Amino acid sequence: MGKKSWKDPSYFIDRIYVEESCMDLPYTKEILDRAQLPYTMVPERGKPNDLDKEYVENLTHGKRQLFLCKNRGQFFKPCPGTREYQCCDYQVLNTGMNCPMDCVYCILQAYLNAPWLTFYVNTEVLFKELDESLAGNPGRFFRIGTGEFTDSLAIDRLTGLSRLLVTYFAKQKNAVLELKTKSGVVENLADLDHNNRTIVAWSLNSPSIMQKEEIRTATLDERLAAAKYCAGLGYRLAFHFDPIIDHIGWQDGYDETISRLYKEVPAESIAWISLGALRFIPSLKEIGIRRFPHSNIYYQEFIEGLDNKARYFRPNRVKLYKFIYNRLKQEAHEKTCIYFCMESDEIWKEVMGFAPDEKGGIPYMLDQTVVR
Repeated sequence: MGKKSWKDPSYFIDRIYVEESCMDLPYTKEILDRAQLPYTMVPERGKPNDLDKEYVENLTHGKRQLFLCKNRGQFFKPCPGTREYQCCDYQVLNTGMNCPMDCVYCILQAYLNAPWLTFYVNTEVLFKELDESLAGNPGRFFRIGTGEFTDSLAIDRLTGLSRLLVTYFAKQKNAVLELKTKSGVVENLADLDHNNRTIVAWSLNSPSIMQKEEIRTATLDERLAAAKYCAGLGYRLAFHFDPIIDHIGWQDGYDETISRLYKEVPAESIAWISLGALRFIPSLKEIGIRRFPHSNIYYQEFIEGLDNKARYFRPNRVKLYKFIYNRLKQEAHEKTCIYFCMESDEIWKEVMGFAPDEKGGIPYMLDQTVVR
């Protein structure tokens, strides 16, 4: 028997909880109808159960539960970058929290305090915030993503949110949407007039890292097949080698991933590719070791970066980056923007030979790949 496919990790979910005021929303009813799973109503502003009392220990169990509720905070806000490193001026659309996948290095383990998958069904507020921001800033171009606090497509079989977002962004002149995923869930992206305003993106890694450290995610073959399918639908694509992880055989691993990427996906379809080495806040190390005792990614040598995150020593980061960057440049289309996520000018110059400001800054570099 082969390994079970997690191309669609939403099948890990086995129960749904619904906040009382959301029960009668048409969107909630659509999700419940699609899911065909048992569901329970939760009192207003309540919580599904007490799994949060032992948060980290109950995280795997909580990932089997989907909580449909209202977002009473802000849907749309800037990416929480840091002033110490070059930021791409990304904007985050917060559609929910957590995901059914379970990556050893996932920052959400330390960032969240509840184990359930949360999805916000009051989407009328989401689109109202988008309307106000985009219409109120007609001279500004927005790159917006939904993959900061959750995976953009991991539960899309149930929510169908991608179809609503793609249709909305197709009508916007000053914004582009990025859907970032480790799944192969792209069926909802078919038969839509996306108008080149949606970029479908995948996180990629060395095959051994994807197999050992990215639990319940699509395989490399499944991710690349999904990307090829989206390219055939006319979507622009993006890929994120982040986190790049130092491990035995890393050169061969990343070389294999890059070779297979360009064998399957047309180079001209790729808008951008980001690179970022493993980095994490101090509390994540303890959580990662407790939850994944067989992983060794936290046992290497790290220093504290300017953002207070643990990072590989600079010479090691440069070694990783140079190999992967040079390999990508051998294959990449001339218009594909390859950039670092949260790195210093010194790293840019040492690896790529220039600092972002010399080419107008990272936001300008990325915008030029999609502004038409």
